[in-house]
Amino acid sequence: MSTLSPWLAGIFIPLLPLSGIFNAAFSKIRSAPLRAAILILWPQIGLILVSPEAARLPAGMAVVAVLGSLLYAFRAIAVREMDRWIGYVATSAWALLWLAIRGHVDLTTIRWYALGFSAPLALLTLLAGAFERRFGAAYAGLYGGIAQAFPRLAGITALVVLAVVAVPLFPGFFVVVAIITMTVPVQPWMALSVALTWLLWSWAGVRLLQGLIVGPVDEVAAADVGRIEAGFYVLVLLALVLGGLRLPGILP
Repeated sequence: MSTLSPWLAGIFIPLLPLSGIFNAAFSKIRSAPLRAAILILWPQIGLILVSPEAARLPAGMAVVAVLGSLLYAFRAIAVREMDRWIGYVATSAWALLWLAIRGHVDLTTIRWYALGFSAPLALLTLLAGAFERRFGAAYAGLYGGIAQAFPRLAGITALVVLAVVAVPLFPGFFVVVAIITMTVPVQPWMALSVALTWLLWSWAGVRLLQGLIVGPVDEVAAADVGRIEAGFYVLVLLALVLGGLRLPGILP
């Protein structure tokens, strides 16, 4: 592994201050499918740059990763613009992969961890595109009470946000639990920081959905998502649940 590789990997598996590169680039891309593809591929590129030797990287690198993860989780709480929210949560989640790397988890498993974080974020960015088409912007504070006017869009949005913030059954939940479990015996304070980050994701998710799903209805001349489009999201969410259950070996 070249000396440069871990620092290049720090762009794609975000480390402060390199994590700003992803968010700056992500904010300039307007195509939702392209954004979704980037969310899937970005951490995988970082993992290509990392070899098993990365487990011998300085402990300070993991500390920086955890602090960056906490910072971006906290920043997501104050954001209701979906694209920025997605970028911050992605940066926060991917940074935790450094703990798995330093914990000697094999890279194939870490690639699945990365996909477990990225896939729900990719779904949410596609939904953000659906919001832009209907409301002119993917800003959660712009319209409210969509559950009455757009029940399918509201239900799917709520489920996808739950998947992003790593509630049980979705892959992110099992990844976070695995990282906390492996970190507790060696660095309890770091495991506590990961748990706090997880809590901040949930808080950020509640803030994003606050008033958007339920509440006063804003009249908008637009149609709900079609049944086929809704079926796509439901099928992917089911696949994520099954994939999540396979991570800890609950399913063969």
